[in-house]
This record gives sequence, C-alpha cells and structure tokens, in this order.
Amino acid sequence: MRAAGWLFLIAATPLFAQQTVHYDVRFPNAAHHEAEVRATFENVPAGKLEVRMSRSSPGRYALHEFAKNVYNVRVSDGSGHALEATRPDPYGWDVAGHHGTVVFEYTLYGDRVDGTYAAIDLTHAHLNMPATLVWARGYEQAPVSVRFEIPAGSNWRAATELKPEPDGSWSAPNLEQLMDGPVELSAHAQPEWQIDGQTFRLALHHQGTDAEAQAYAEMCKRVVLEEAGVFGRFPKYDTGTYTFLVDYLPYASGDGMEHRDSTVISSKGDLKTSWSSLIETVSHEFFHSWNVRRIRPRSLEPFDFDRVDMSGELWFAEGFTNYYGMLALERAGFTKLDEFAGQMGWAVNRVLTAPGRKVHSAVDMSRLAPFVDAAKSIDPNNFTNTFISYYTYGQALAFGIDLEIREHYPGKSLDDWMRAMWREHPDIDKPYTLKDLESTLAEVTDADFAANIFARHIEGLEPLDYAALVSAAGLELRPKEPQMPWLGAAKLDYSSDGAKIDGPTLRGSTLYNAGLDDGDRIVRWDNKSLANESAVREWLAKHKAGEQVSLQVRRRAGLEQSITATLVADPTVVLVSYESEHKEVTPAMKAFRAAWLSSKAIHPLSEIPAMP
Repeated sequence: MRAAGWLFLIAATPLFAQQTVHYDVRFPNAAHHEAEVRATFENVPAGKLEVRMSRSSPGRYALHEFAKNVYNVRVSDGSGHALEATRPDPYGWDVAGHHGTVVFEYTLYGDRVDGTYAAIDLTHAHLNMPATLVWARGYEQAPVSVRFEIPAGSNWRAATELKPEPDGSWSAPNLEQLMDGPVELSAHAQPEWQIDGQTFRLALHHQGTDAEAQAYAEMCKRVVLEEAGVFGRFPKYDTGTYTFLVDYLPYASGDGMEHRDSTVISSKGDLKTSWSSLIETVSHEFFHSWNVRRIRPRSLEPFDFDRVDMSGELWFAEGFTNYYGMLALERAGFTKLDEFAGQMGWAVNRVLTAPGRKVHSAVDMSRLAPFVDAAKSIDPNNFTNTFISYYTYGQALAFGIDLEIREHYPGKSLDDWMRAMWREHPDIDKPYTLKDLESTLAEVTDADFAANIFARHIEGLEPLDYAALVSAAGLELRPKEPQMPWLGAAKLDYSSDGAKIDGPTLRGSTLYNAGLDDGDRIVRWDNKSLANESAVREWLAKHKAGEQVSLQVRRRAGLEQSITATLVADPTVVLVSYESEHKEVTPAMKAFRAAWLSSKAIHPLSEIPAMP
C-alpha cells in the first residue's frame, strides 16, 4: 500500500519530522514548450545537497540525457536567500549553505510526445517524470507531493497513477514510485469501467469524437478481460485504478511504455483509420501490468536512475509480452487466423534467417538492450549481422514453446508457465532470475524439458523446430520464394550511376559472399544497366540459386572491379494456414486451435457495464 501524502507525514512535533519533497509545476509559456518547476527539499542534513536529473527511465533500457532540457536554474534556502549551485557533472548540481531547506527552480523544455520524454504545448502537458523532475541523493525514500497549476481557461485535468490528495496535490511514497507515475494534463476524454472492484480508465487525448473514444474504450475492455484470463485475476492496483494515458496526435511519436498501474501510449494514428495497430500497442502494454511490472527480473531491481540496468531476461519480459499481446487480440476476435499466423511467421523468419542468431543467444540479445532501446550513437555498427531484437526473439520463443508444451503435455500450455511465474514471483519484493524461469518451467512440465529448452534454445543458439511444431495447428512453415535468388543488401539506393549499397550486407548472402558492403556501388549487372528495384528483381527472376553472375562495381574508395558472384537462395520463410494452401484441416487440428486460440476472458464482455 502506498503511504499517505506528504502533508500528512509532517507532524507538528519534532518526533515525526522527516525529509520530504514537494514540487510545483506551472506552464506560463506552454506555447513554446516550457514549464516552470520548483522543487522544495525539506529537512536537508548539514553539508551539500546533491540534486540530480535522471539519465534513465522506468521501462527503458538505455541512457537518455534529460538534463540537456533543464535551464534557468535558481536555488534558494527556506527564507528566499539565493544559494550557489556548483556542477559536479552534466547531470547534477551540488548545493551548500542551505540551513535545512533547498528550493531548486528551473525551466524545463519538452516537445516529444512519447513514453520517455516530456511534451508541453497549448493542448496538454505530457510528463514522464524522469524527463521532468529533479531529485536529490538521500531523498530516495522520502515522501513526495506534486502540485500542477492548470493554465487558466485550458479545461485541463490530470490523469496519473499517482495518489490524489484532498488538497489537490498528488503523492508518492518514494522516488521510485514518483518516477514510475507519468502524468497527462489535458482536456482528454475519460471513459471508465469497473471489473472485480477495480477501476480501469482511458485518458484519451486525441482529435476524434466522443463516440470514437467510447468505442475504443470497449475495445480496451475486451483486451483487459482477455489478458486477465491468462492469469485468472487482475493485479491489485495500488490506488484501485489502472490508467491508459493515451495521446493519438498528428505530432506524436509512436511509443508504448508500461508502468506499475498505468501505461503511456502515443501515436500519429487516429481511431478512425488506425485502430487495429493502436489496439495492438494497448494489448502489449497492458500485459506488462503482470509481466515485468510485477513478475520482474531481479536484474532490474532496484531501478537505477543514474545508469542503465542490464538484464538478460528481456526475451521473457518483452518478447513473451509481445506474443501475448498478439495472442490476446486473436483470442478476443480482433484478428483472423491468417493475420495472426503472419505475425508469428514474421518473428520465426527473423530468428531462423537473421545472421545474428549464430552470434548471440536470446539472453545475450537481451543484454544488448542498452545499445538499441532508443539509444543514440553516430558510429556505424554491425547489428544487421549480430543482433535480433529481444522483442522478436522472445516472441518466436514464446510461440514455439507454447506449441511444444501443448504437444508434449496435453492440457497444459504457456499460460500455465505464466501463472506459475506470477504465483512464485508475485511482485517486485520477490523478483526472479534466469534460473527461476527454468525451475518454474520445470514445475509446469518436467526438469528435462525445461533444461533442454534453456540449454539449447534460450541460452544456446539452436532454434526450435518450428516447421514440425506448427503442423499440429494446421499451419505450414514454407519458403516464401524458393526459386528467387537473394542479394542480401539492407537497402539499394538507385541513381543513374548504379545501385549504391546502403548499410552492411547480410552474412551468407550473395553480396556478402562476393565481398561487397556498405558504400559499394553496383554499376552493371551482367553488362546491363538496371535503374530501379523492379528491374533488378526482374533480372534476378531469370536466374536460379547457384548460378554465377557478373557484377561491375565501384568500391566506395573509387576502385572499379568486375566481380563474379554466386547467387544464393532467398532464405525467407512464411507461416500460412492449411486453408490458404488448400490442404485439409483435420478435426484434431481444429481442436488444437480451439484450445490455443479461443477466448480465455476472465468474464464475458456483456457482464462489464461502462461506468456512468
């Protein structure tokens, strides 16, 4: 249970005096994306106070330099006397001479609507707290309150998982829960509904109609019911409410970011034309209220706001969530079998054909997250040949392991593993390790099965036998274009001077084997000048894998060469239904699909009325 607001934690007697933090946030220059923030630190011990701006954010796995958008810093004591702040590094300020109180004021700039940064304009203030509020060392466990000054005439209201207080402020018992509580201040639509005594709220800032907002809330409700069916019940939300903080705006960046009792979702899409892709993000993020927010890797606890926590379990935390986000939509009737198969086939194809699978295991891919999760760098890398997203890798693993459990342990499935993980690791006070994942799978299946899965497919480099596994469901994994040769260039930029290779070539492909790479230019193909992708594809179609072709190339250093290249077959595979291949779907296959893909909703949708 979260503690009461900070005003009630400061008693009149010295016995209960303690460190507290209060923030006041105003928006006098919202048109130019600025906020004015005042942070007041009470009962500061003698010596310097180390004020910090975070470098990481809950749900993200890479560094983000939020301090770059903090300026006009003013520091004073409790009597209003100016104090000097020195800069020990780019991310902090040291304050001395305070006599017990430090008031730290600054201007914040924010103009990115997503799940990590802050965005301020005349329509809203979209505040992810690590990008918005400074904090102080030694105050990590201090109770916090925040007050927002709503711009006159704006009709803004606040939506957040932070606790509302009677005086109009919002509270958190400590720094971690403050930083895990994003805020949307806007004139948003707010449909609500209740299930099993808990309230679900959609705070939707968009440019559509109220009818569209209500219809979308019904879609979200179906997702909520379906995913709760995997676990049998909902988590206990700390304030009794779960909030979807949603910005669908033409200038938003596409993103989804989970928090303990809320999620931030943003997109340029609108409900009228993009609902299918938008609800997919909702489905992914809501599953996180179990997987990663409560069923949590020990490697992410406690969260460090100064540095990145490296985790080898993101294939499970993010990848399994990816699988269940799509599975829930299929079970809820939002997608059809061929669409769901296409989504699973895409992930399987990536794992089977990407060169990175032979370099890193799923565990090691997870540990690379600090370099790829919206991380910024300017030097080239070879991730094309060394990396597969842990989202994708984990999705393919979840899909294959689910089918394998169903085949070898009738009546059981991946759902049983997820329920067992929540039973054994119900919240952040009991986080899990990689070994815990294996031992819990062993409880659901057996020790040999679990050891085999982890040694070969999760910690090892061997893929699951997807082609064999999918047949039980009346699905087929087959080559997409078995006769088509494969160049293996990430991208070719065409001009009158030939086709320039843009990015590393894929290991094992035609161009890679021929020694061609980023910046090289193919001038002629078998003495032909081909000016666009369509012409190259037509040329390829006249050849077969194993044939040799002549390429006239100009190296990026200017050297011209004539190269003989051996064409390699396109390794791409697709997952399709038996129906689409005009094959018979047996009663056993239909029964398998029904057990796997039919609704598991915790309650029928008709039993859950919308709140007035």
